[in-house]
Amino acid sequence: MKSGREDKADVLQGTLILLVLRTLEALGPLHGYGLARRIEQISKDLLQLNQGTLYPALLRMEQEGWIASKWGASEKNRRARFYSITAAGRRRLARETEDWKRRSAIVERFLVLSPGTPAGGGG
Repeated sequence: MKSGREDKADVLQGTLILLVLRTLEALGPLHGYGLARRIEQISKDLLQLNQGTLYPALLRMEQEGWIASKWGASEKNRRARFYSITAAGRRRLARETEDWKRRSAIVERFLVLSPGTPAGGGG
């Protein structure tokens, strides 16, 4: 029997950019912990984000100009850094979305292969 942790998938670095930007675009500014929890919640707890993955990615995304941050108070009135998507981030999100669709379409071609399908696709 699998433990709860084994049932959750780690988020791939390239995918994390897409998930963060899309979540910020849809939900508005969020602090890091809230962002991680929302991504997990939207995935129905199938994705697992840890601080060692998320915070370096947020720093890199801010350095790239895709997100901006400012200090504010969390729901528990704690000082927290809130992240929001920028215009450059929206452009990056559009590019990441198209890249993801193209990559997933390629993988889909392999998933629908029947046994005995010619490698060249015939013709």
